[in-house]
Amino acid sequence: MSNRTELEKLGEFGLIDRITNGFENTQPSTVKGIGDDAAVIDSGDKYTLISTDMLVEGIHFNLMYVPLKHLGYKAVMVNLSDIYAMNGDATQITVSIAISNRFSLEAVEELYKGIRTACELYKVDLIGGDTTSSSSGLVISITAIGEVNKDEIVYRTGASENDLLVVSGNLGAAYMGLQVLEREKEVYKDNPEMQPQLEGFDYILERQLKPEARKDIIHFLKDLGVKPTSMIDISDGLASEVLHLAKASGLGATLYEEKIPVDQETFDTARTFNLVPSTCALNGGEDYELLFSIKQTDFDKIKDNSHFSIIGHFNDKNSSVNIVDRGGVSQEITAQGWNHFKED
Repeated sequence: MSNRTELEKLGEFGLIDRITNGFENTQPSTVKGIGDDAAVIDSGDKYTLISTDMLVEGIHFNLMYVPLKHLGYKAVMVNLSDIYAMNGDATQITVSIAISNRFSLEAVEELYKGIRTACELYKVDLIGGDTTSSSSGLVISITAIGEVNKDEIVYRTGASENDLLVVSGNLGAAYMGLQVLEREKEVYKDNPEMQPQLEGFDYILERQLKPEARKDIIHFLKDLGVKPTSMIDISDGLASEVLHLAKASGLGATLYEEKIPVDQETFDTARTFNLVPSTCALNGGEDYELLFSIKQTDFDKIKDNSHFSIIGHFNDKNSSVNIVDRGGVSQEITAQGWNHFKED
């Protein structure tokens, strides 16, 4: 009898490592394949960037509280974010959906209204895709295509010892928006007559239901004359992404809890749920902010910029990835973010 390995033990990234092991790139135009936010193809004067993500009903979204228009918009953002994480500009998308007969034409049109709004705002073209039937709900798969000047591309692998770790925006808001929605879903299930209590949560609900990919950050950095040494988007939580950058660059890192940017509404809501706000930022995910490293010589260029927070630095290759809490105690970081294969 053959041994059976449960996917939960591997997790998403362990599974990817296993199933892609042994694949070798043979095309001279393939600059970077698996292992970064997007694949990199040499297309002449520039690099072409390609990234794809799939959203599955019941795993990534719940239509009890996610409007279809918002879902279409968010599905595009998830993919554009990967292009911006390579310091590139998104140019086109393809959209494929699998949909069951419980959805009407009007429902599908509503989904595509959100997709169209995202395309219009971010100046990307919808150039193709596929549509098929599903026996188990809605599945959305989007591929984003972008471009970047060859001398401007940023990988996960480029950081050096003592580079500063920087994040855009603030963290933990999308996770707390999800907690509010899940709470109100349970209240509704117990008593459908109850109206959802969503007042006072506008910001965190928008961060969950209608996130924005940070195209603006890429252009802010260029205007400031700063090229990140490494970069990744924050989809699975800050802890997970710092570990990705550290592993890719072969370095250790130190984060400082007091430096992690958390919005006041996120902070207050986390306290209401008896959660530690910084833990929500570290492990929550779906913020789609950018985490990147810069040379220390670029510190003065961004130190007073409200878009950025310097949250730590890289260490030598023999050190671990640690966080220093508000009391000055350092402990090793382990990613507790989203594991697609973990049982509830």
